[in-house]
Amino acid sequence: MSVSPAPGKAVKLFASGSVFGRLRAGCVDDWQAYTGHAFVGAVGDGTLAEPCFRRYLGQDYLFLIHLARAYALAAYKADDLDDIRQAARSLSAIIDVEMGLHVTYCAGWGLSEDAMAALPEAPATMAYTRYVLEKGLAGDILDLHVALAPCVVGYAEIGAGLISDPATRLDGNPYREWIEMYASTDYQDVARAEVATIDRLMERRGGPGRIDSLLTTFRQATRLEAAFWDMALDARE
Repeated sequence: MSVSPAPGKAVKLFASGSVFGRLRAGCVDDWQAYTGHAFVGAVGDGTLAEPCFRRYLGQDYLFLIHLARAYALAAYKADDLDDIRQAARSLSAIIDVEMGLHVTYCAGWGLSEDAMAALPEAPATMAYTRYVLEKGLAGDILDLHVALAPCVVGYAEIGAGLISDPATRLDGNPYREWIEMYASTDYQDVARAEVATIDRLMERRGGPGRIDSLLTTFRQATRLEAAFWDMALDARE
């Protein structure tokens, strides 16, 4: 994995005039509730209760399966060979690389792949993954990417924010590897590519009247991401 940004170094993922920048600016409170969630803060200072992180990891395994389905749907929805290739690359990255890395990482937390595969889906997991798939089925490839953006780009912003925050504790933090994964140059590049993809799709498929409906999708997906953190914190009870 590429070297993480140095603490204190800001990482710019999007231009304010990008579609993503406009969507993010259109739901600032919801975005802050997601990226500044108590779960994220507790990961940053290392105080998150381990059962909460284990619940998150198990549900994230199930989430990745549906994320792979979403990119398969993106390939189906595409009417351009380049978009099909991009969706196929993302699908392959999830099922051939990311799933394996996730399983290896989770093993260090005492979670086997068989155990995670047997987990019942939490309502928050079902809500967000099915929402993404429904937006892709009912809409077009732009709707699908906008529904995915809070996940793909939001995690990059969270990782970059944590690694650059002086309040983040890295030495002795059991969640350091997770922070560095999403702060890594590799993942930041994934997020930037997603921002660029949304801009490109907007040029081809959007128009002045489309931003309102896209903002509705983006806001709801952002709220569902925050609910996913809530679900993980429920493991404290």
